[in-house]
Formats: sequence, structure tokens, C-alpha cells
Amino acid sequence: MTLPSQAAIVVIGGGIIGCSTAYHLARDHKADVVLLEQGKLTSGSTWHAAGLVGQLRSSASITRVLKYSVDLYKGLEAETGLATGWKMTGCLRLATNADRWTEYKRLATTAKSFGMDMQLLSPAEVKAMWPLMETGDLAGASWLPTDGQASPSDITQSLAKGARMHGAKLFEDVRVTGFEMKDGRITAVKTNKGDIACDKVVNCAGQWARQVGAMAGINVPLQPVKHQYIVTEKIDGLATDAPTIRDPDRRTYFKEEVGGLVMGGYEPNPQAWTTGDVPDDWEFRLFDDDYDHFEQHMMQAIARVPALETVGVKQMINGPESFTPDGNFILGTAPECANMFVGAGFNAFGIASGGGAGWVLAQWVVDGEAPLDLWVVDIRRFSNLHRDRQWVCDRTLEAYGKHYTIGFPHEEYASGRPRIVSPLYERLKQQRAVFGSKLGWERPNWFAPEGVEPQDIYSMGRQNWFAAVGDEHRHVREKVGIFDQSSFAKYELSGPDALKALDWVCANDVSKPVGRLTYTQLLNTRGGIEADLTVARLGEEKFYIVTGTGFRTHDSSWISDHIGEGLDARLVDVTEDFGTLSLMGPRARDVLSAVTEADVSNAAFPFGHVREIAIAGHTIRALRVTYVGELGWELHVPIAATGEVFDALMAAGKKHDIRPVGYRALESLRLEKGYRAWGSDITPNDTPQEAGLGWAVKLRKNTDFIGRRALEKTSGAALKKRFAGFTVDDSEIVLLGRETILRNGDPVGYLSSGGYGYTLGKTIGYGYVRNADGVSDDFLASGDYELVVAMERTPAKIHLEPMYDPAAERVKA
Repeated sequence: MTLPSQAAIVVIGGGIIGCSTAYHLARDHKADVVLLEQGKLTSGSTWHAAGLVGQLRSSASITRVLKYSVDLYKGLEAETGLATGWKMTGCLRLATNADRWTEYKRLATTAKSFGMDMQLLSPAEVKAMWPLMETGDLAGASWLPTDGQASPSDITQSLAKGARMHGAKLFEDVRVTGFEMKDGRITAVKTNKGDIACDKVVNCAGQWARQVGAMAGINVPLQPVKHQYIVTEKIDGLATDAPTIRDPDRRTYFKEEVGGLVMGGYEPNPQAWTTGDVPDDWEFRLFDDDYDHFEQHMMQAIARVPALETVGVKQMINGPESFTPDGNFILGTAPECANMFVGAGFNAFGIASGGGAGWVLAQWVVDGEAPLDLWVVDIRRFSNLHRDRQWVCDRTLEAYGKHYTIGFPHEEYASGRPRIVSPLYERLKQQRAVFGSKLGWERPNWFAPEGVEPQDIYSMGRQNWFAAVGDEHRHVREKVGIFDQSSFAKYELSGPDALKALDWVCANDVSKPVGRLTYTQLLNTRGGIEADLTVARLGEEKFYIVTGTGFRTHDSSWISDHIGEGLDARLVDVTEDFGTLSLMGPRARDVLSAVTEADVSNAAFPFGHVREIAIAGHTIRALRVTYVGELGWELHVPIAATGEVFDALMAAGKKHDIRPVGYRALESLRLEKGYRAWGSDITPNDTPQEAGLGWAVKLRKNTDFIGRRALEKTSGAALKKRFAGFTVDDSEIVLLGRETILRNGDPVGYLSSGGYGYTLGKTIGYGYVRNADGVSDDFLASGDYELVVAMERTPAKIHLEPMYDPAAERVKA
């Protein structure tokens, strides 16, 4: 065996993800691919995976990825001649209580929104399908007939054969030892059998992906966790086509295998393996059986399937699986190294995801951008916080322990907190703030009135903060509130070519005079929205860019990666240099004018402008902008002065009844005003025209920018989907997103976000209405609308304009 001295793309890792990626690169793109496996194919964690294949996730794109896996596995044997062990047995998810049943009704609605037929069954129907099961405690079950199971090793070998058939070269027993780098890019992969010069590297090294990444200076936040399951002897009366079962209230899962059962689970007290390096020689190896730790699953499983009490156990599998801090897998371009791509951290979902993940990752590698909205799995959702191995371990174990718990809306993680706090943390805590956490930052979600416990109490209906948030919301509409938004990601772009660089990256016109602000989207080559942010021009060659907390790594990488070659422009992350206080509400100007000598009248400081003003002896960057639909300013304060400036504003605002306000009120305020949230309402799958944001695109200007060609191709053609708002009169109905939109009784889309509008006194949702023949104003206005919420239909009214807009003059005044 001689390794080639060069290849266009080197895939590292011969598990299901690596083999699927190599297969798709070769089949779909005819790419020159070499795959390297340090042991034998499947020898890491693929070979001991349980092989359950479920398809439904809360993201439409990820569900599409999983559905693709199923379609691929169905036909792979015919292509390669190698069996995959694929059986479409369907999956039963059991519910034993009212909250879980509500969760399933919501899940079934989501499934239907995504074009999948999930049914809800009674305990008697479950018993008929699975006679060996004890059903006395069930409220019911959900049934997805297209789910199934597969043999992980067989699928991987079939994908490997397919990859070879399409021209990929696969090598076993080759260990990657490092990389040759130049200007932050990999130029060659070093191995124990020689070096391979290459253009791109795909890191699919499973539980070794962190170590492989580290060799190129990139961070892949993974934690191997010990995951156990048993394989039983034959069980009398168990059908070979018995559905797979997920029994989350008992934290266990089952699938039929050779007449017996595979049974495992997700315990609340999981065991991490190591926070150090995974040994290189961990080939086809397992840990010792740990019956003491597994007993909790055994007891729950016997209560569900009494036959397990007497059946023999053929083998126990106790192997490491790679888990991530948020339970989602990791795909995409590493922010630290533009030509390393990652596919790892599959949280025991690798077999279900394998086919689809390889498909989208191959496309990503070839195009340099994701083919779909894959934000929930994008490696750029992480930050430097995730370099802390112990923090990653603690948070990952919490995520593992929650794998089967009920997914309450707005639930927060508890581990590793507080991690990053603004200078106002203690002050806000004294004001009874209840904090949430975003990318490590503690942020006040709401403030508990006296007599209300300052903590979230989760439920499926209205939660305990509902009334308190309503008071904060009204306060901003009627008086003045102050939001601590110090966690905003902030960058400065400077240099002689700064404007040129931004002009190419931004869809809106940022070539405005110094002192002006621009709201803009950043588009991909398909015209989809990769980011939306605010650009403030501070000087001829200096711009200040502000974006959402969670998008810090993503947006800075996107901008840096798209600064044209040879341009003299430098992007610097200044997030921790500035605190941000948003002063919002009709009394905002009264408060601001009391603490600064600067003229903050509308004539001197109009909407959409930026000025440097002095407050409490400090120079502040004041941005006249709003996300709540009221008069207001974002005040960007040198971080050390944040407390002093906050105190000055609170003192001056006392006579105007100023109060601190949290992120939950911010959300309800923006919903009423129709402002879009990136990641839900606007995504890489949506164009500005579809989102009703075409006004923020410089198509009339003769300047090229990323995405322009795609938008020009569709301009003038009828849009096949359009963003719209909906209200529901029944105030008890909770909208969260993913609810189905019906027009004249037919499904035409689903909600992207939902909440409550306290000024309107109505429940609000937003989403895209779709129609293959075009979505005109007439089409939208002429329909009768309903929303399907937890499988119940409720009448809804469509809105094409902001629902709350007395502020047209107030925001600008």
C-alpha cells in the first residue's frame, strides 16, 4: 500500500461519517478524495453503536438531513451489493404523563409541518403493536412509521464500497500525525506512512476529532461519555419487525435484534471518560461492564417489558460515544482554519445522521458554504469558552442527562454558570433578575416582583414569568426601560479598504457618510441570509459592527473569510471592550438629555445615526436604533465604566420611573413590531425578498455583493414563499414555532417563531406562507387561516404589516 503524494480532499476517519462524506464527495462531485483511517473502518465508535434511526428534530433542515439518511439506506444495498441491515420498523415514543403527552402533540404537529406523518396512539393500540409491553401507566404514544434501524458496520462498509466504486481511495492503518500549515491554511496532511499535499481536509475522526483539530489549532468541543446497552437472548413472542421503542420517561430505548432486544438508556448521572486525549490504539475496544451503573436502566426496562427479567443477556456493550455541550452534532468550516471542515460529535445519533451529514458536508466542502440552514449544528456556534475542557465536560454531561427529559420551552442549562458576567451582574441580581445564559454570558431574562420567587418554573403552558414580563413590556411602551445587552458581539473593521470589503459582504449600502448606521444582511451565494447586523461608520476607514451574542464566532468568521484577497482591512473582535446599555421607551430622550451635554434632539441626533457623547465623564458610542419599536439608543460604554453609566442613567431616570428590563420582554416587544430574529425567522434558507426585507438590499446600486446574482435571477419572478405574521385570539394558546399554518384548510407552511404581544393582548406567531404558483398579496389576503397547535386547529388572522406601529413617528421623533 502506497499513499498518494497528493489529493484534492483528505477525509480523516473511517467511521460512518467519514465514509459517508467520502462517498458523497466521490459520487456527487467526482472529487479526488483520499480517506485515512488509523485502525480499521468502523473501529472507533461506529461498530458498537446501537443503530436506531430516527428522523424528527426541531429544525426543518436537520430533519431533512435525517430523512435523507433513511432514503439513502433504503437504496444503498441495490447500488453496492452490500447489505445495510436497514429495517423500516417504525418507532414508538411512549408518554406516561400529561406534560410528555403535550410534548408529543407538539412534536406530531412539527412532524406534519415537515411533511412527516406522525400519529398519536392510545395505550390499547400500543399494546396491540407490541404485546410484550406493559402499557398500564401510558398516556399514549407517538408513532412514526418511517423510522427504523440499521446495522452500523454494514452501512459503513456499504458506503465505503460505494465511495471506492465512485473513485475514492480508502486507506486503513494510517495515522495522521500533524499538518503542514501556511498562512492559517493546511497544505499537507502528515501521517505515519508519508505526507499527502491537499487543498482541503475533512475531520471526521469521531472521538479523536478534538485531537486532530488541535493539530491544526482548531477547537472541536467534544466529550467522550460511556454509553452502555445490552443485547439479550431470544425472547419468545417478539416479532422480528417489532417497532423500535423510545421510553423517555423511563430513560430507555429498545430495538429488536436477532429475536432478542437491544436495550440502553440515558441516565441522569452519566460517566465521562476522559478530558484528556483518547488513546490512539482504542481500536474495537470497550470498557468493562458496569452493571452497578446500568442497574437503573435494567429496573426501568423490566417494568416496561417484564420478559426481560428472565431472559439471558448475550452481551453488554460499554463504549465511548462523542457528545457535545448542547446535544447537537458539529459540522462545517473551522473558524480558525479556512480549509479544515469538521463532521463530528454525533451524540449517539451518528447512524441516523450519517447518510445526510455526509451529503451536506460534502456539498459544504466543495462550495465553501452550507447548502441548507445548518446553524444548529454549525461549528461556529461555539466560542473560546468551549476551549475549557472542564466546562465542556460539565455542560456535556448535563446535556446527556437531559437527552430523554421533557423539553420544556425556554429551559436553561444550569452547569458551568455563572461563567461570563457583565459589570452589572450584581446590581441586576439585587433587582431580582432571573438570568439566562447565552454563549457563556449571564443575561437577565426577567425581573421577579416582590413576592414572586426569582427563578424559572417550567411548564408546557404559560410559565411563572408571564405576568412579570408583561409589566416590563408595558413599561417600555409607556415609560422607559434599560436593557443590559453587554453580551452583544462587537467588532471593528478598519483600514484603507474597509469600505470596499464591507460593500462586498453586506447586502445593504454601507457607503454612507461618517456618523450613519446601516442595518444589513450578509448573504450567501444562494441569496440566503447568513447574518443580519448593524454597521456604524465611525470614520472614513473605521466601522463598528454589532451582532447577536450567539453569532459572535459565526459572523466574524463569515466577514473575515470574505474580505477580498489583497484588501487592506482588518477585523478585530472588541466584544469585551464595551458594555451595552439599551435605553428604550418614550421617555428615553428625557433621561439621556439629563446625563449628557450633547444635543440628543431629533434634529441633532436623528434615527439611524451614531454619535460619540459623554456620560459621567466617559466617552460613549451612542447608536440611535431600536429592536423594540420605541424611541431609543444603544449606548456602547467602555466596559469598566458600565456600572457608573448605568447608575447615572438610573438616577436621572428615577423621576421618569426607569427600570431594568429583561430579554423576555425584548422578545415580546420585537414580535409586536415584526422585527425578524436570525436563526428562526430569517436563515440561510430565506432570501431578503421572501423575508420582506428587500428594502435593505442595494440592488438598485451598481455594486456587486455576495448573493447579488442569485437575487437578480429571481427578481421579477413570483415569490414561492413569503414571511407573514399571525395572531390568535385565544390567549391561553402558547405559540413556540413549528406550528402548522393552514390556508383554507390546506397546510402552507409553519411558524418560525411565536410568543405573546402584551400591548395587543394577543398571541403572536411568524412564519412563511408557501405556494408553488406564487404568493401574491391577493393570495395572502384572500385566505382563511388557522394554526395547528399541539394537533388542535385554532383560527388565526394574517398580518402583512407590523402589528404594533404607533411608533412610526415615535421611533423617528
